[in-house]
Amino acid sequence: MKALVYHGMKDVRVDTVDDPKIEESRDAIIRVTSTAICGSDLHIYNGSIPQPRPMVLGHEFMGIVEEVGKGVGNLKRGDRVVVPFPIACGTCFFCNHDLPGHCENSNPDHYGPEGGLMTEKGGALFGYTDLYGGYNGGQAEYVRVPYADYGPRIVPDSLTDEQVLFLTDIFPTGYSGIDWGEVKGGEVVAIFGAGPVGIMAAKSAWLRGAARVVVIDPLQYRLDKAKATANCETILWDNQKDTVEQIRAMSSGRGADVCVEAVGFEPMRDLFDRVKSVVNLEKGSPKVLEACMSAVRRGGIVSVLGVYATPFDNFPVGQFFDKGITIRGGQAPAQKHIDKLLEYIVQGKVKLDDIITHRLPLADAAHGYDIFRNKKDNCVKVVLQP
Repeated sequence: MKALVYHGMKDVRVDTVDDPKIEESRDAIIRVTSTAICGSDLHIYNGSIPQPRPMVLGHEFMGIVEEVGKGVGNLKRGDRVVVPFPIACGTCFFCNHDLPGHCENSNPDHYGPEGGLMTEKGGALFGYTDLYGGYNGGQAEYVRVPYADYGPRIVPDSLTDEQVLFLTDIFPTGYSGIDWGEVKGGEVVAIFGAGPVGIMAAKSAWLRGAARVVVIDPLQYRLDKAKATANCETILWDNQKDTVEQIRAMSSGRGADVCVEAVGFEPMRDLFDRVKSVVNLEKGSPKVLEACMSAVRRGGIVSVLGVYATPFDNFPVGQFFDKGITIRGGQAPAQKHIDKLLEYIVQGKVKLDDIITHRLPLADAAHGYDIFRNKKDNCVKVVLQP
């Protein structure tokens, strides 16, 4: 089969690789009909999260069931399914507590309670390095799906692939940021990052009854996309001080009730930021998280959806304590929310495919990575067709 394979930093190629096979009784083989490039994939592409051997990338995919193992009773050949990005068993302590990203069984070689990039990890993810299980991903013609009796959801025939594809990751992730923020109605929500996850968080904030939703980003074209697709207010990031002051001005001087960090440890940085990272022996920068800490009101909540892979010096723990901030984050529990979010789509309460800017054949996946990573051609979201 053809698949997009990571060979090293900024080196991805569509290669011919072996077709996947049933390995365990709870496996399924999916013929991929649509897949997408995620911002998290760029951390591998950039070399920021290490991967020493070639691997098929991609954790946003859906398709048609081709084969199922003997232990899969809820799916059959020909079913059309969308697959959540965490690989989870559905039976362990954490799966039973709606925390599939911390599954105790899917990542046996690297699992443990400590956490951290180079120590012990949580559960496995599709196409996301050996540290997260070493499973090949879905930017391919076919993919093996472990625990297929727990993860995949059958898609109604009335919905197109593009209407539901983002149930795999970015919609549940954006929704998780709002859910962790305990948005119940009437809140001011500030979302840092106008990429796909930030836009999905904005859409989710409206679903939960927010009174005001503002999205912050340093690129005007991304803000324009956020405003057009999520009907939000926008702030063009110039510097942290001015951005925080604008958010406070929108919220009676207090700060936002909820700040969502949808950028992670690789934001756009100037020379000073890069030098600081080198001096502190840090990977990337926590500058966006620090801005959230300033922009949130006292007693407010910061939801962290962006990936943070390493420790950072000078974390503002004094500000956290003085303001009484609640911070929540991590891998989104996609299986927890996916059925509810699918129903929102069926009912027409939310539209997801309006964020797509580029549709490419799988053969052009390397080009897709280039334009997405380097923000060329006003790229916001790339969907690939195998």
